[in-house]
Amino acid sequence: MVTTVTEGIERVVISAEEIARRVGELGQAITADYRGGAARDSRRRPLLVVGILKGAMPFMADLVRALDLPIEYDFMAVSSYGNGTSPGEVRILKDLDCAIGGRDVLIVEDIVDTGHTLQHLLAGLSARGPASLRVCTLLDKPHRREVEVPVDYVGFVLPENLFVVGYGLDYAEVYRNLPFVGILKPAYVREE
Repeated sequence: MVTTVTEGIERVVISAEEIARRVGELGQAITADYRGGAARDSRRRPLLVVGILKGAMPFMADLVRALDLPIEYDFMAVSSYGNGTSPGEVRILKDLDCAIGGRDVLIVEDIVDTGHTLQHLLAGLSARGPASLRVCTLLDKPHRREVEVPVDYVGFVLPENLFVVGYGLDYAEVYRNLPFVGILKPAYVREE
């Protein structure tokens, strides 16, 4: 039985300090890009930041605090996997609570991998008529991409096909609360 959340970690891939520094840089870039953006919205609503649950929650919490502009935020929950870890049907489990027509919208993801889930989200949200729709992800795996999707802001590119946990990313719903991104020890990965 695991007694601490760090017990199962083989190595840290991205430290808490590296994450904090990069989140600050992303916050500055997004702030610069959206400053004065409410002028595009006839109702002058601020940027809407949409976190994709559950994985993006820690990243989004830190990111919105790094933005120096008025924002609103909301969440969506999607299911994109069938059995195991192969892509399956993308289903919306929780939709937005507000309308996005005419608004600037920033989607915040924990990781972009094959692109299937993001492609589905972008198509559905684009159909609602936002003024702009951009994507910010903590981690990107472009070498795993099966469909092309735009990713406007990237925290870190994972250069190899690592299965990582921490800072929102999980294995069997555990390890999301790690302040860093790491790799599990093989002994802690259950055979299905």
